[in-house]
Amino acid sequence: MKKIYFKVLVFSVSGLALYNMASCKKDGFLGQTTTSNLTKTTVFADSANTVAFLSNIYSNVGFSFNPGRFLYGPLLAQTTNGGIDAASDEAEVYTPAGSTALAFESGTINAAVVTDDAYKNSYTNIRAVNQLLANLPKSPINAFAKAQMRAEAHFLRAWYYAILLKHYGGVHIVKDSIYNYTQAIPAKRNTYGETVNYILADCDTAALDLPLLQSGLNYGRASRGACLALKSRVLLYAASPLFNGQSIGNGATKELVGYPTYDKERWKLAEDAALAVISTGAYKLNIDNSTAPGFGFQHLFTLPFNTEYIFQLMRPSNADFEGLWQPPSRTGKNGALPLQGLVDAFPMSTGKLITDVTSGYDPQNPYAGRDPRLDYTIIHDQTALQIRLASGKSPIDIFIGTYMGRTTGPDAVNVGTRTGYYTNKMLDPDAVSQDFTHPTKRCWPLMRYAEILLNYAEAANEYGGPNSQVYQAVEAIRQRAGLNPYQLPIGLGQDDMRKVIQNERRIELAFEEHRFWDVRRWKIADQTENVQTYGMEVDRTNTTVTYKTFPVRKRNFRTAMYLWPFPQTEVAKSPEMLQNPGY
Repeated sequence: MKKIYFKVLVFSVSGLALYNMASCKKDGFLGQTTTSNLTKTTVFADSANTVAFLSNIYSNVGFSFNPGRFLYGPLLAQTTNGGIDAASDEAEVYTPAGSTALAFESGTINAAVVTDDAYKNSYTNIRAVNQLLANLPKSPINAFAKAQMRAEAHFLRAWYYAILLKHYGGVHIVKDSIYNYTQAIPAKRNTYGETVNYILADCDTAALDLPLLQSGLNYGRASRGACLALKSRVLLYAASPLFNGQSIGNGATKELVGYPTYDKERWKLAEDAALAVISTGAYKLNIDNSTAPGFGFQHLFTLPFNTEYIFQLMRPSNADFEGLWQPPSRTGKNGALPLQGLVDAFPMSTGKLITDVTSGYDPQNPYAGRDPRLDYTIIHDQTALQIRLASGKSPIDIFIGTYMGRTTGPDAVNVGTRTGYYTNKMLDPDAVSQDFTHPTKRCWPLMRYAEILLNYAEAANEYGGPNSQVYQAVEAIRQRAGLNPYQLPIGLGQDDMRKVIQNERRIELAFEEHRFWDVRRWKIADQTENVQTYGMEVDRTNTTVTYKTFPVRKRNFRTAMYLWPFPQTEVAKSPEMLQNPGY
């Protein structure tokens, strides 16, 4: 194998759309890896290089989650235009310029314009896993460490296949093969069911040699808990309406994009998988009401070490999300902008939806008395954010509204934001404008315990209806959020509980790469994405304050968009590669 080929296809770590980043804490197990002048022989003959090789595979685990994932502009001047949140009904792209997110918004997504990062990044890292598995036996590492590394590699391979699965459905499973540029690489897709089973098998293999939790310098590595959590997610998706007895495929693609026939027992498999995580007792919600109701929800995302994260992209001290999502006056730019529909999904602090006539919601004071998670997720007019003053840092209200019919300031609606909102989710409340000398120590939450509770509630409700365990799982999240009362109405039917769970996922997991996939697997995207989206304008003329929604964009959705198209460059390589339906 030529040396240059090995360097490019194995060691290259496809850049996250926003950052050329190290994968973890400096000096930690995922520190920045230098790959210059390395060959297969020099890597696996050296224990440090072998560990570094594994680190490079970890470094891309968050590329699909990345809120700056999608790019626009010429190659040498590209900037971000949001992530998967902007491709869903959570948010609007930062600028009305070309990107995969905008193509999903407008319904114009196709094989020629879609980004190929899901396909290339995943298979590049799967190939790297196979290189590691093939060469690890020769590396001068003790047997215990090898067993751990081998197990981590199996988890990582499952992780990248799971990314492929949710984007495309069934994909070609290369197993342990390592192809080079002289070989004809098979492209025939495995069925959806075969891809699911392969992921589950890799998770089971990994779990045999991994500890339930990782700690100390190993914190952030794959664990048995992460294996169980990934199985929970994959099985929940597999049980969902889009895939469980799917109807979007036909003929040759029918088994590629889901299971041809419905099986209720898939919900039981998903329920049991989530329960397996819960039953470990290793994880719990981060609860802290010492500062304000639901503060534990906000504080969670600034804690690199916590009991709620199950798998995360470890990072050195960073201002990743502040740089994207804070208003321009606080140095933020290019982040997706929340939409009014997401804001309206947050209930009142009593748990009642704002559409309930008994909720007490006031459209002329729309942010008062709401679910605490609203302010922890959305920056709206008069949200207080830190700014650097001569006397030190101080919280100062940002001004997004209009005054005497005119917009004012860099943060104003239609100046800095196209929707009247900015994102507050996962931001460090102590971050100060133009002062990141002490940035947050956050890492990126790729799987956390709140998701598992909601996975369990959904699967159990779909399989057997809203029993007491379903209530407990949902109410635990509402209690941590600071709702009072947090209890759900007694006697909910299955349909009503389904709506509750779906809305809880929408608000609890906002901006964490869930909404885009959820509305598709529930097969409701034709309703949630074929909508007119809105923003909010606040008018502070004289002493009168008025709130008025305004149209942002008419979204369009077609059936093909339930799955991603394979990039045209990949489909053109082989007649074996069948494109997804509708593309």
